[in-house]
Amino acid sequence: MDPKTRRVSPALEVEGVSHSYGARRALDDVSFIVPQGSFTALLGPNGAGKSTLFSLITRLFTPRHGAVRVMGHDVSTRPSQALAAMGVVFQGRTLDLDLSIRQNLQYHAALHGMSRSQARQRAVEILAGTVLADRMGDKARTLSGGQLRRVEIVRAFMHRPRLILLDEPTVGLDIAARAEIIRTVRELVAREGVSVLWATHLIDEIDATDRVVILHHGQVLAEGASRDIVEAEDAGNIGEAYTRLTTMAPARGTIA
Repeated sequence: MDPKTRRVSPALEVEGVSHSYGARRALDDVSFIVPQGSFTALLGPNGAGKSTLFSLITRLFTPRHGAVRVMGHDVSTRPSQALAAMGVVFQGRTLDLDLSIRQNLQYHAALHGMSRSQARQRAVEILAGTVLADRMGDKARTLSGGQLRRVEIVRAFMHRPRLILLDEPTVGLDIAARAEIIRTVRELVAREGVSVLWATHLIDEIDATDRVVILHHGQVLAEGASRDIVEAEDAGNIGEAYTRLTTMAPARGTIA
């Protein structure tokens, strides 16, 4: 095949994924892609199935129906390659509060085969010009909620993954901290050229230039550029389009 016509794998491809907890279906035939180099917002209310989907992508749960591929690597058949290509920021806090910022970052880097010197250089590179650059020796427990989140985001970028997953990363933060987290991620995405799947229920975290996947009651109601979804729904903005789509969708019993 001519290299010029060779298909470029999406950063993330979710194909026909369903998942149930007993009789309750959390995801129902979910399919979408995150193209390489894109910022994709996974938009849905609490209980839409976003966290379940993240658990399947990261292999906390095993996909039983459908397939998940990261940079072309199936998470079920090639888990090492798939997991190595992604960085994750979970909704719950995952830093060791008794370790310093530097130690948290170095421990994560070591899990990905990075030496101590490589980890130190990478941390300096990512944190250059930020307040946290001067606090590398401080214990994580001394940081504010927003600062803890920023360290978790930096940690996700440490091993230079091609896909970053963020599950409701601004939950519990005030308005200023939320804005700072969003700005930090978008700057890192632009600088590093990675792809992002940003799960949220907050409309104001979405830019007009973002790709959007609307997940509601475990089903994808719309996927594509934010502007295209707005146009397709004859709406004034993505918030109005989201309301129209979710209002028309039938209610079903799903869980997070």
